[in-house]
Amino acid sequence: MSTLLSIPRIWELLRRFKESCERKGWRSDEEEDWIRLDHEFHDFVWVRNVQPSTFRRVMQNPRCTIHDGLSYRIVNASYVAWLFQKSPSNAVFQAISNDPKLRSRTALYDFSQVYQGNPTCLKLNATRSQVFSEFERFLSENLGITFKASDKP
Repeated sequence: MSTLLSIPRIWELLRRFKESCERKGWRSDEEEDWIRLDHEFHDFVWVRNVQPSTFRRVMQNPRCTIHDGLSYRIVNASYVAWLFQKSPSNAVFQAISNDPKLRSRTALYDFSQVYQGNPTCLKLNATRSQVFSEFERFLSENLGITFKASDKP
């Protein structure tokens, strides 16, 4: 069986990861893609692609939707990981590279090679997010995905 067929889609990777986080006592939501550790929310945004202007707007005020009974509430995301199915543009990488505050709370994961049969995921992660570190460890140990620091700007 090829690697291409053995790697689940991103939403399935996140579902499995959230289950493992819940076993650690970390809080997550079945419908939303965030993990709460202590008082910080670590949000996962999975996209095929994003325009640089949209990326910057979202990152100016990162939010998570929290299911609270029959209603929802909005909270600030402490960290945001972008999971790309296609390689993001250089402009997205530059937006993070040129902004130290953004770089400290934003991670990029380029899964495009993974879905082409190469188990290497390019990453740009200078955050101190324990959740994102655990995400990388989880995918590495459970699916054989390796992470390589991106050489994009």
